[in-house]
Amino acid sequence: MPKAKLDAALCLTARCQPGKKRTDYWDTSISGFVLECRASGSKAFVLRYTNEYGKQAQRTIGMYGDITYDQARRVAQRWRSEVVLGGDPAAKKAEKKAIPTFAELARQHIAHNETYQKTPHNTERIIRCHLIPKWGTMRLDEIKSQAIATWLAGLRKTLAPATCDKIRVTLNRSFELAAKWNIPGAQVNPVRAVPRPRFNNKKERYLTAEEAERLVAACKESANTQLAAIVQLLLLTGARKTEILTAQWSNVDLDRRTLYLPQTKNGKPRHVPLAAAAVEVIKGLRRWDKCDWLVPNPTTREPFTDLKRPWDTARDKAGLSDVRIHDLRHSAASFMVNNGVDLYAVGKVLGHSSPDTTQRYSHLSDSTLLSAVEAGAAKMQLT
Repeated sequence: MPKAKLDAALCLTARCQPGKKRTDYWDTSISGFVLECRASGSKAFVLRYTNEYGKQAQRTIGMYGDITYDQARRVAQRWRSEVVLGGDPAAKKAEKKAIPTFAELARQHIAHNETYQKTPHNTERIIRCHLIPKWGTMRLDEIKSQAIATWLAGLRKTLAPATCDKIRVTLNRSFELAAKWNIPGAQVNPVRAVPRPRFNNKKERYLTAEEAERLVAACKESANTQLAAIVQLLLLTGARKTEILTAQWSNVDLDRRTLYLPQTKNGKPRHVPLAAAAVEVIKGLRRWDKCDWLVPNPTTREPFTDLKRPWDTARDKAGLSDVRIHDLRHSAASFMVNNGVDLYAVGKVLGHSSPDTTQRYSHLSDSTLLSAVEAGAAKMQLT
């Protein structure tokens, strides 16, 4: 274990002693600063020290040839100062190596979603199609706010604003989970500093009575024999598509004219009142043995997973290509409000957890009131 004042000349000529695998040259000016010379001919600068737990530790500064003696000496002096002040250079390196890549975090995020989300595949698709391709190989602390903002700005040129916002929200959620799980490198969430552009994504399309009749007629001509009943129930109940597709006969009470929905979007079960027309639709449905679904796929006897093709065909045939299937729920609310039903009752029928959600239909109520005063004015004939 030779001791000497290391300098550039000594480092150049130092060799491993014959018969040994390694010879260490300890610097006499910086405690723990060592030049390791191996029998293979390689040399490395290291700093050896005793950590806060009283254990021997070391951290490699660099290979001789990759860095100069002067560079190694400056690093050794800085690290030695850290040790004296209670730090641990090797621990800092270990912490850095422990920071996972975003791809590793993404896998945990996907697995976590499957434990509680009703439709985890939606989030998984965003992670696999957008987030992993862009950030997967980077460690969490390498992902910066400015880079995220620039990337999202580029996505907005080709993707819908709502899609870009879902991507941003999902990335933010990944970092929130990482912080919650105390994953190294997630102490700072870079997404929080990314501004969220404002956009109006609320498309309001309400069917008229004539359009609703035309749509149902087109659905009755569909190759999907259940489509007409599904569309009628959506219009007559204001329920969500998934709520009707997963409805069961055991939850239908025709005497009380209610449909019980045990699972809803807000997590609260509710009873949907059934109008006489809805009761007639349900009475006309076919029932299969050992199948409790209300409107199942006749082939699989399971709920439909997708209605896109038959729906698109029917709405186009009815000349309503701008109508989305979710607009049937809006239209159900529209028909109720325009026939004098107050917003509170409409909210209860639709299962809104907050009155604020129902307020989007308030302009329909105003329209009805305007018609009322117009009718009154016409009756008085004051002009």
